[in-house]
Amino acid sequence: MKKIEDYVVSIPDFPEKGIIFRDVTSVLQDADGLHLAIDLMQEKLEGVDYDLVAGSEARGFIFGMPIAYNQKKAFVPVRKKGKLPRKTISTEYDLEYGSAVIEVHEDAIKPGQKVVIVDDLMATGGTTEAIIRLIEELGGEVVKIIFLMELAGLNGREKLKGYDVDSVIIYPGK
Repeated sequence: MKKIEDYVVSIPDFPEKGIIFRDVTSVLQDADGLHLAIDLMQEKLEGVDYDLVAGSEARGFIFGMPIAYNQKKAFVPVRKKGKLPRKTISTEYDLEYGSAVIEVHEDAIKPGQKVVIVDDLMATGGTTEAIIRLIEELGGEVVKIIFLMELAGLNGREKLKGYDVDSVIIYPGK
């Protein structure tokens, strides 16, 4: 059987020279790769007490939904500003070039609920840091953060200090 790393296509010098782009779509387009990715991420939750899974648009949905479904947990979508139909709370965060705003329904997380955040990739940690702010503003407690891939060279864990962070694959560079 192939290892999960074997399903990830690495593209050198994209989007710029010196960067190796780790393409998650190559995992998604292979049934065995997708199944393995979900299973390995789900294994990171063994023994974790939690109430719901939160995932950001769009790849956090892809990996978070099946985990929530398999574990019989609720799923909370974190979306770009203006995409959720009911009353929301929002937070702004920095991107490499500019900023973005994400939001969640204000009734999505109840005070005291234990939340797992699931996403495909941790780079700088900025998006996840913003999701944590939203969860905590609603009174939720982040008990675990899981990524399929982590780019350790971008030091995303620094922004997530104090949280239980786990990645299936850790790449040393950017």
